[in-house]
Amino acid sequence: MNRRTSAKVSAVSALVLSLAACGGSDSGGGGGGTGGGGGNYQVAFIQGVAGDEFYITMQCGIEAAAKDLGVDVKTQGPQQFDPGLQTPIVDSVVASQPDGMLIAPTDVSGMYRPIKAAADAGIKVGLVDTTLEDPSMAVTEVASDNEGGGAAAFQAIQQANPNGGTVLVVGHEPGISTNEARIKGFNDALAKDPKFKALPTQYAKNDPAEGARIVTSTLQAHPDLIGIFGTNLFAAEGAATGLRQAGATGVTVVGFDAGPAQVEALQNGTVQALVAQQPAEIGRQGLEQVVAALKGGDVKKQIQTGFTILTKDNLAQNQDAVYKSSC
Repeated sequence: MNRRTSAKVSAVSALVLSLAACGGSDSGGGGGGTGGGGGNYQVAFIQGVAGDEFYITMQCGIEAAAKDLGVDVKTQGPQQFDPGLQTPIVDSVVASQPDGMLIAPTDVSGMYRPIKAAADAGIKVGLVDTTLEDPSMAVTEVASDNEGGGAAAFQAIQQANPNGGTVLVVGHEPGISTNEARIKGFNDALAKDPKFKALPTQYAKNDPAEGARIVTSTLQAHPDLIGIFGTNLFAAEGAATGLRQAGATGVTVVGFDAGPAQVEALQNGTVQALVAQQPAEIGRQGLEQVVAALKGGDVKKQIQTGFTILTKDNLAQNQDAVYKSSC
């Protein structure tokens, strides 16, 4: 996700309550580092941001796997996707000495030191969703095929505009691994079709108002714009707002993720397609690999999960791809 600033998510307090209903931030004991059999393992899950449906859905997958594996999981996350807020949470988890830790790093370099400290303390670390420039301390990395998702986003624009044209990518934050992979996948796919021209990528910095400003100013310089790829909720939301403010029609907007707000935008025609990830599967496989490492078994160093392209026409047949607000 990602990727997100929860202070800007509508009804965030309700989502935080939903997080508690999902097992809350404590679905079992935390800390202790017993290192015994499966039923004694304590694993911490540190989200990229609390209250976000992507990470709630991931938590649901982790908790379901924890029941099967006999593992206790404690979940917490920062209120914004910010390494300055995530670092003290990691430091606190390390002090509690769990056996394992699943974490979605909020910066590819800024989170290296605290996560490395966790690994050095003997905690088995699994990276989920996002990663680091140097992930060597982690026993596993589990994430979506973000480059593939970016390519699929271009293909949605391509199908809606077979004659080609000018397109814009509105990213959410530089320095986030998932964001850069989505942009790369999109641009690599676009480069194969000479009918399309990509404008320089701009970043909304998780601010829909900034995304709207980017789009309105782009339309003034490029009134022939035919497609926009917003790499997360806020980028796509801002893009749609900018189009409305400019009175522009006929521009294909493709967003990433499938939380309630994104699905509502799809239903009302604000966006024309969504790239839905599989956060529950990311969480499930991440926990399975950490437990395998704790037991001294075979561990898959890298795992990529798939995605589903949602449109207004196929949404009813793909409800299982929509993210959860509670488990």
